[in-house]
Amino acid sequence: MKKVVTNPKIMLGKPTIEGTRITVEQVLTLLAQKLTIEDVLKDFPQLTEEDIKEAVRYAAKTVAKPQPQAIRYLHEIRR
Repeated sequence: MKKVVTNPKIMLGKPTIEGTRITVEQVLTLLAQKLTIEDVLKDFPQLTEEDIKEAVRYAAKTVAKPQPQAIRYLHEIRR
């Protein structure tokens, strides 16, 4: 299984599937367009089903993290 990595020299530092130039954003966009995992695998045969699931897990973890601007806002409204 590959993991999601970031490298400022690859795809402008966007999160990518390790060893590829396929971004998490690309994978999520395809899934949001109602492509199935099987469709994505046909378009990107270098990926595995687990790679696609890892991209989704990465995105879920990323949006679940407290965002600095949200934390600042909460501190401001509590004053």
